[in-house]
Amino acid sequence: MSAPTTRPSAKEWLSSVWALKGYKREWLRHDIVAGAALFALLVPAGMAYAQAAGLPPVTGLYATVVPLLVYAVVGPSRILVLGPDSALAPMIAAAIVPLAAGSNEKSVALAGLLAVLIGVIMMAGSALRLGTITGLLSKPIRLGYLNGIALLVALSQLPAFLGIEADGDIREKLATVTAGVLNGAINLTALLLGVGSLALIWIPRLLKWKVPGVLLAVVGSCIATAVWGLNDGVKVTGVLPQGLPMPALGGIGWADALTLLPAAAGIALMAFADTGVLSQTLAAKEGNRVSGNREMAALGAANAATGLLGGFPISGSASRTPVAVDAGAKSQMTGVVGATLVLAFMLLAPGVTEYLPSATLAAVVIAAAIALADPGGVWRLLRMSRSESVVMVAAFLGVLLVGVLQGIVVAMALALLDFVRRAWDPYRAELGSEEGLPGYHDLARHPDGERVPGLLILRFDAPLFFGNGQVLASFVREEVDEAPDDITHVILAAEPITGIDTTALEDLVTLDEWLARKGVDLVFAELKGPVKDKLIQLGAAARFTPDHFFPTTGAAVRALRRG
Repeated sequence: MSAPTTRPSAKEWLSSVWALKGYKREWLRHDIVAGAALFALLVPAGMAYAQAAGLPPVTGLYATVVPLLVYAVVGPSRILVLGPDSALAPMIAAAIVPLAAGSNEKSVALAGLLAVLIGVIMMAGSALRLGTITGLLSKPIRLGYLNGIALLVALSQLPAFLGIEADGDIREKLATVTAGVLNGAINLTALLLGVGSLALIWIPRLLKWKVPGVLLAVVGSCIATAVWGLNDGVKVTGVLPQGLPMPALGGIGWADALTLLPAAAGIALMAFADTGVLSQTLAAKEGNRVSGNREMAALGAANAATGLLGGFPISGSASRTPVAVDAGAKSQMTGVVGATLVLAFMLLAPGVTEYLPSATLAAVVIAAAIALADPGGVWRLLRMSRSESVVMVAAFLGVLLVGVLQGIVVAMALALLDFVRRAWDPYRAELGSEEGLPGYHDLARHPDGERVPGLLILRFDAPLFFGNGQVLASFVREEVDEAPDDITHVILAAEPITGIDTTALEDLVTLDEWLARKGVDLVFAELKGPVKDKLIQLGAAARFTPDHFFPTTGAAVRALRRG
């Protein structure tokens, strides 16, 4: 994701502190205004995503405050908002719910441990210069994953949205909801609050108002609940615990850490992928780039800190960051202001949430999930590539049917298999010359082209490895058998061949021996230096001497053409 791969030095870390990066006094007013606008989203979003992850709402505020403050100190991006994320919520729930056995305290401790593990993995990844590892997450995987997550997140909020009590995993919740709907157990008051909240969230978006719809939904539902006394008939968030983020890792051990480690690795990959893309996009708008390794380390530090202080895994927020940017944010001071206001809210006004309906928080999550989905991207990919569409559908179905992390693993395996398939059976062509066109071109695509007398020019569009060495050999043999009898040389236009292994070399040597028996020499044009070095390293220097290599196909033709 990022070109720089060097390990950050202590000086580079210090240079990330916003106060040491030439902070300008005139920025302060903009950052305070942007931080206040951001605060309007931080509280409801944090609480809603905590609910979606199966955790007490207050943990969402802890997971909001701590990362913002930590990232302001060590984050490389000038403007990036970290916090709880709707895409991570079901992954967190899938990891901790089976181990928590219904205990809120154990859930919080496990979520904190998960965040710490993710932080350690990311910081270790940064030290090992793995900032580009998210290249494993191709566009089809991300499309399938995000759309699957969007549906999963929306379905997980149906119990709260409909006012039906439901526990367990997503399948158990859906079974309970289905039974409740069939038995007429829907809480109409909760449903009306949820639908009204969705309307208040979407209307400002459609009309492009400056006031965040989430703020209108939260304030409006709280007022309606308080004025009409609805809190006796619907589930509400209740009064938040008054206090600062504190350690909450009691009752866990090494066995829990080992159990959570695979989930931590998967969530770390997804969280960094989303954050890295967002960070690079923001930097590109200003003509800059952000080091992927520094971004990984900063995100790891933020996760570890929030895990130690009662929070849960977080990533860059694609919904709250644009709010800060649109409000005129100039630096990470925006996040500091937002975090300070959240802290003030927790200390001075925790009772406000006594009238906040759970159905409204569910509406906040459902709206975020719908925004996360990308049906247009799905449709475009379906029209563009059949094989990549299979990977996308596999990721989508895997997330829904097998599990979030397992579905991603299945999709990645399919993507790698598709890559191997294409390398195993790559495009190959015979090249010839065409009057009026410089160079040598695929005769299948240029039917007016002609072979060069006495020469057979072939191209093989893949690295050579154990899976396709025989494919190349068979291709060359077939072309030689069909070529005129006056062929003296086979020129392999080898620019696409970027590597070779020992098995493929054996196939190449066998092919060269077969050609020699027919009185035909095998030569290479445009073979890359590292591949020639590999041939020498593998002991083929005596067979493929320097006169077998030419800098270009044209140079080979000029040297070998008869007459």
